[in-house]
Amino acid sequence: MRQKEFLHTVLPFKDKVFRLAKRLLVSTDEAEDATQELYLKLWKNKNKLKQYNNIEAFAMTMTKNYCLDQLKAKRSNNLKLVHSNYKDHTISLQRDIELKDSVRKVHELIERLPEKQKMIIQLRDVENYEYEEIGKILDLQPTAVRVALSRARKTIREQLIKQHNYGIS
Repeated sequence: MRQKEFLHTVLPFKDKVFRLAKRLLVSTDEAEDATQELYLKLWKNKNKLKQYNNIEAFAMTMTKNYCLDQLKAKRSNNLKLVHSNYKDHTISLQRDIELKDSVRKVHELIERLPEKQKMIIQLRDVENYEYEEIGKILDLQPTAVRVALSRARKTIREQLIKQHNYGIS
């Protein structure tokens, strides 16, 4: 595989690789390093890439594994879910504060989820991956992805309702 063909194959999903690395590693610098490491590994194995049906899913799996290895190496448990910085300037200050508080609460609830459910929420609800793609990345059946996503959303929903009702069911 030549450089031009390699770049044409792997560059379209570089932003997704970076976002997943950023989601897992939190630090922008570490995410950039992880992305660079991944692309270096892909380049070194460029002649083997054609044997994979979905190179993007393969790259995302490599990214996930690399990042988890990095986290284990530094024994870090401070995974943060990155949220969009969208801001509507027409919202009042009070509404803006309420919105930020709600986002913070959801992030806290997501952080309490098991790691697999956190990953599935990130890939499905933030990155907009299909169930089949998530299954390939996490080595799960699409049905298992749906079930885990449903359970994660249900847990978050129940906790939010409980908080909004001040613990009164």
